[in-house]
Parts: sequence; structure tokens; C-alpha cells
Amino acid sequence: MQFFLALNDGPVPAVAASGLAAYGWLLIALPLLSFTFLILAARRSDAWGHWVSCLATGSSMVLGLAILVRTIMLPVSDRVQNLRLFTWIPDGDHSIEVGLRFDPLSLTFVALVTFVGFLIHIYSIAYMEHDPDRRRFFAYLNLFIAAMLTLVLGNSFALLFVGWEGVGLASYLLIGFWNYNLNYAKAAKKAFVMNRVGDVGLLLGMMAIFKVFGTLDYSTVFGSLERLTSTQATMIGLFLLLAACGKSAQFPLQAWLGDAMAGPTPVSALIHAATMVTAGVYLLVRAGAIYTYTPIATTFVALVGAITLLFGAIVGCAKDDIKKVLAASTMSQIGYMMLGAGLGPVGWAFAIFHLLTHGFFKAQMFLGAGSVMHAMGDQTNMRRFGALAGAMKVTWITFGIGWLAILGLPPFSGFWSKDTIIEAAFISDTAGPWQPWVLGFVALIGAGITAFYMSRLFFMTFHGQARWTSVAEGNEVHPHESPALMTVPMIILSIFSIGLGGVLAVGNTFVHWLEPVLGHAEHGEPVLPPLVIMLLTFAAVVIGLVYAYYLYVKLPVNKAVPAGSVITQAARNDMYQDEINETLVVKPVQALATGTDFADRHLVDGAVRGLCLLVSGLGALVAPTQNGRVRSYAFYTLAGVVVIIAVALFALI
Repeated sequence: MQFFLALNDGPVPAVAASGLAAYGWLLIALPLLSFTFLILAARRSDAWGHWVSCLATGSSMVLGLAILVRTIMLPVSDRVQNLRLFTWIPDGDHSIEVGLRFDPLSLTFVALVTFVGFLIHIYSIAYMEHDPDRRRFFAYLNLFIAAMLTLVLGNSFALLFVGWEGVGLASYLLIGFWNYNLNYAKAAKKAFVMNRVGDVGLLLGMMAIFKVFGTLDYSTVFGSLERLTSTQATMIGLFLLLAACGKSAQFPLQAWLGDAMAGPTPVSALIHAATMVTAGVYLLVRAGAIYTYTPIATTFVALVGAITLLFGAIVGCAKDDIKKVLAASTMSQIGYMMLGAGLGPVGWAFAIFHLLTHGFFKAQMFLGAGSVMHAMGDQTNMRRFGALAGAMKVTWITFGIGWLAILGLPPFSGFWSKDTIIEAAFISDTAGPWQPWVLGFVALIGAGITAFYMSRLFFMTFHGQARWTSVAEGNEVHPHESPALMTVPMIILSIFSIGLGGVLAVGNTFVHWLEPVLGHAEHGEPVLPPLVIMLLTFAAVVIGLVYAYYLYVKLPVNKAVPAGSVITQAARNDMYQDEINETLVVKPVQALATGTDFADRHLVDGAVRGLCLLVSGLGALVAPTQNGRVRSYAFYTLAGVVVIIAVALFALI
């Protein structure tokens, strides 16, 4: 894609924070204080702790939206502000200044994280009502919000890393919230370990950035890019890509995401919509200026996104667990965002645009899935659903809006955000003539598969024949609508799923909003006319939708899982990603550990034990000479003198 930053209209320099932004530290402090208070208060706050948590997140939301509105009203030249807080680890020229950066990119995330996060908090009051550890759950939610806000508001890669690790910790605590279930505890550990692999990439990238620029501060790094060589940029870009793959569950570090459904459903909504998995996309877009110096790393970003969007879509077609279908969907949609991030400066804005709209409709669908589970005795198997539209009208309508949004049908939000990435993928790039055709058609095919598996989910859950568990099967269910605390957040999210994309697309409003950070960008023409691309995308979506309708509404759905083809079985097993990781990584590491253990036990410990035996043996030989008799010692002395004289005489001869 022939993108370039217009040099006379690039990123806006930062100014000192003033007005409401001067109090921006409260955005992080409030949920962090709530977390600390609820953990220390322990059982004493069980009855009311969830309201403290909601108040803290709601206050951050109000302050964040106020700062956002105030920033929109400012001149473009004043929309990037730095709030200096304190100096951390002072060391002359290499001290780390801790501060917050308020700009259109970070404030977009602040609005998404706090607004969607607050609605998830409200929803969780009812969803977790009967859980004896509800207060602890809300404390962890506060920690998650505080960590994510630290990640996106930090003014340096160092502070980003603090939030990055905080998000990893919070996800571990929430995924394994019901850790008395061994499988849930294993799922949390799996997510934690695989994210540590990505963290190695972030640490190496930060080390490389510090080596080149002598600092990790955004303003200095992005203001001194002329120091960067292509080789250095490639190295940094690949390291940061590894970090993003771990946090955003992209190929080849995507295996943890499906298992992360072990946590309560509101956690899934928070992780998949507003926090953790979006962090990798934020990192790549924030560091986007570095990628303009490395076509190699940029191409890798696009390829990873293309592979993952297809991978997630194929897996989603075969899953029967409603939450795991949505998890595969997230993997695929984040793949679209990564693809956008790999298309250059214009693609960055499209990636964030889709991230924003996706945050609303994916949260809406996860909360809808939780509503269905609430009505169906916590069952997640879609083969035991069907015909729920009549019993759960609000959930059906709101979930249907999210379904139409992710399909990308106009005028819903997904149409305005995802279709821009598909069109951008068809624009020629200097990397080679193959790229627009490959990336474009991969994105196009992904849209068709997305329409199929998301329609499959929708029809299997809400339409067709009722396949509910009966008395004879031991667990009869009586579907009913969820309480208002659960349905109202879904209704609010559905409003944004309908109109947010169209509002922000008018006049390229959202793209222009991000220009103070990303700069103004131009691009070439797509290899196919835009109208043709739009019609092809629409046709792919309709084909996928109609085919799903035929299979799962017109034809009866089997309660038992059919054998399926080889591809279907592979998709049910996540394309054997765990087995591949076991073969390529786990077993070799175990073999290395076994070999190291052998060397440690028999070589290192053996050498130590042998030395001990030698010293002990020599001691045993010498011990009899220490008998306490004076004449024995006199004899030893005389013998020693004789030996010395003999040696001396021998030397003289």
C-alpha cells in the first residue's frame, strides 16, 4: 500500500497538560485504590464491595469522558499533552520520568476501557450475585481497569510495560477465578505462561530502543527517528510483533485464548472487548512510526494478521461452545486489526477504528452469551439451545444487533470499520505485486467465513427447534429473560453497535481525530475498483449467512456432535495447536531439563561428592598421626629435617 506521512502535517508535538488533564492520574488511581481497599477489607465488604468497585470505575469513566470532550474542543496543536508525575530511578541522563500522555490515541482507549468496563461492572452485579467471592471478583476487575489505563496512558515504553504486566496478572487472577476447578486453574496458568513468551519480545524491543535512543520516552524516541537504521527498525519491529502476538493471541501464540473462557463471562467480555487482547494492536500502532523504516517487519505484521484472521474463523466454524465461538471470533477480528496495522499509516487508523467498534459489539455479544447461560443453567453447548428468541426477546434483539455488526452489514458499525481494512488490503504496496491480491482476498474470504460461523451461532442459539435439556436427561431448564442489571448494559452497547461506526466514518472524522498522533496519510488506488470490493464483500457475507440459515434453521440440528470431516475435527481441536506446541516446544524443553538435571545430579553433584570423598580419605590417612604423643611429634620433626637436608644435598650434587 503506497502510504506516506505528509511531512508538513505529521504528528503534533506534546504540550504540558493543563485543565482536566492535570487530574488525569485519578483515572488510574481510583480503580487501583478500590482494588486495594477491597482486598484489605476482605469479607467485611462482601455485602457492598461491588458498589465500591462500580463507583470507582464509574468515576474514572466520567473523568475520562470529560477529558475526551475537553480535548476535542481544543485546537489540533494542543491535543497532545504530557502530564509529568515524578522521576523513577534517577540516574543522570538515563532517569525514567513517569508521566501520562493524553492524546487522541490514548483517549480513544480511555473512553473504550472505562465506558465498556463500567457497563461490564454493572452487568456483573447480577451475574455474580450468588457467588460467595463476588467482592474479590470486583476487586480484580478494578485491577484490570487500572492496569489497562496505565498501559495506554503511559508516556513511555517503560510505563507501558508496567501496565502490560499488570494486565497479565489481572487476567491470570480472573481467568482462574474459580481455581478450585483444576482445568480452570490450568487455563489461567496457560494464559500466563504464553503471555510471558510475548513479554520477552517486549523486553528485547525496549532494550533495543534504549540502545538506539538512550531513552524509552515516546516524545524523545519518535522525535529522533532519524537515528534509526533499517536493520535496527526491523529488529525492534519484530520484537514488538512477538509481544503483540502474545498479548493479542495472534499466530503463533494464540493457543491460550480459547481456554481463557474458563473465567466468568463478564471477564471474557472485558478481556476480548476493551482490555487485554487490544493491547497488542495499541502497541504496534503506538510504535507505528518505527515500522515506516522497515518494510520487512511491516510485512510480517500484515501476514500474521492475515493468517490469524483465517485461523480464528476456521476454528469458530466447528466449535459448539458459545463462548469459544466468540473467542475464536475475537482472535479473527484482532487479526483484521493486525492486518490493518501492517498496511502502513492509513491502516493504523483503520485498525484502531475497527478496534473501537469491535469493543462495543463484542462486549455486547459476550454479555448476551452470559445472559443465555444465565437462562440455561450455565450450559454453553449450542446444540442444547435453539428457539430462545421467544423466551429471551431482549437478549435476542441485542445479540442480533451485535451479530449484524460483526457481519459488516450496513448501517451497523462493523460495516464502516472492517470493510475499510478489506479495501485497504487491496491497495498495491511496494513490498511486491502479490501483496494486495493475497491480503485482499484473505480478508475477503475471512468476511465470508465470519458471516457463516457467527450466523451459525445466532441461529443455533435463538432459532430452529428447542433442544433444551429435559427432565429425562437430568437437568431440565426453563429459559427466561435476564434481570435489568444485565439487559440494560446490553441495550446501551447495542445502540453503539448500530450507530457508532457510521457517525465516526462521516467525513473521515475518526481518521482525522487520530492525525495529531499518527500524522496525515495518503494512499494509492486499490487493484480492484472500490465498488467491486464492496460488492464482493457483501456477496461473501450473504453467502455465508444464507448457507448457515439453510444448515441450522431449515435442517434439524443434531443434539449429538457429528463425526465431521478431517478439517472439522482439526478445527474442533483448535487445529491441533496444543499438540504442535507440545511437540515443538514443551517436549524439547522437557528433554533439555531432563538432560540438565542428569548433568546436575551426576556431573556437578558427582564432582562435589568426589572432592568430599577425596578430602575425607586424606583426612582418614593423616588422622592417626595426630595421637597427642610428644615423642611421635619429635620423630616427625626429625624426619622432616632429615628429608630437607637430603633434598638440599641432592640439589648441590
